[in-house]
Amino acid sequence: MSDNKVIAVLGATGTQGGAVARALLADGEFTVRAVTRDATSGRARALAELGAEVVAADLADEGSLRAAFDGAYGAFLVTPYWEHRSPARELSEVENLIGAAQAAGLRHVVWSTLEDTREVIPAGDDRMPMIEGGYRVPHFDVKGGAADALFAKSGLPTTYLLMSFYWDNLLGLQKPQRDPDGTLALHLPIGDTAIAGASSDDIGQAVLHVLRRPADTIGATIPVASDHLTGEQIAAALGTVIGEPVAYRPPTPDQVRDLGFPGADELGNMFQYYTEFPGSYLGRRDLEAARAVNPNPAGLTEFLAAHRAELTEERS
Repeated sequence: MSDNKVIAVLGATGTQGGAVARALLADGEFTVRAVTRDATSGRARALAELGAEVVAADLADEGSLRAAFDGAYGAFLVTPYWEHRSPARELSEVENLIGAAQAAGLRHVVWSTLEDTREVIPAGDDRMPMIEGGYRVPHFDVKGGAADALFAKSGLPTTYLLMSFYWDNLLGLQKPQRDPDGTLALHLPIGDTAIAGASSDDIGQAVLHVLRRPADTIGATIPVASDHLTGEQIAAALGTVIGEPVAYRPPTPDQVRDLGFPGADELGNMFQYYTEFPGSYLGRRDLEAARAVNPNPAGLTEFLAAHRAELTEERS
């Protein structure tokens, strides 16, 4: 074990936590304690091979989190809302994280968060439905509302890391698809509005820079974003990397909500928030502020080029 400061990384086998763990391991300034529910999984073993200490803990068990944080200098904290889609459960997980961090005396906590969309979409606004008895976009609102307030009240030395749309989504669920007319098309429901985006690697680099500068970042809300791009611009970048034109054919938020799968209503609301409230979404993700912390983010085209093989796999 290195004498470097230990950083406990929650969700170390997931998108955000995995990117943070890899960035810290590659840099070497901090010792990584990868925290995951299954310390025997393939992804956990891969992190161990890179030099991480891998420990098991469960967000529902504060005692296991206390053990995972014991002796650590700091932690990267993230909650897996989409695994259960329960605001009440997410808040319980946050309470356990805070209790364990306080018990361990952590000196720097980096909390992965989002804004409370209800600040700009009041209850009387009928453009989108309410969800779960009082939320517009629950996975935003719980974090930006009650969870952020709990961290502020806790007294923990916290940096609030404001997430953006993952460019990684363009390799998976939002990957261009072959339409019935033979056209390769991007079906991203953002209309004519730009969105702020970042790759998972950018998340890892942002956390590394935040941990290096506690005096400047504790108490601050810091956006993670590499670009503000429209759907047409995203489609053009995809086409350049794939080597075939990609059309932009955005569905509407109503069409997303009508898809009927679990969480479709929330995703429809999220994309409607992006498109109809850009002053809030983009305004909170100022690129100059993001680059003050992470000066060299990977732009979209650079990110896509690094993942060209995934983009050019057989598409339906």
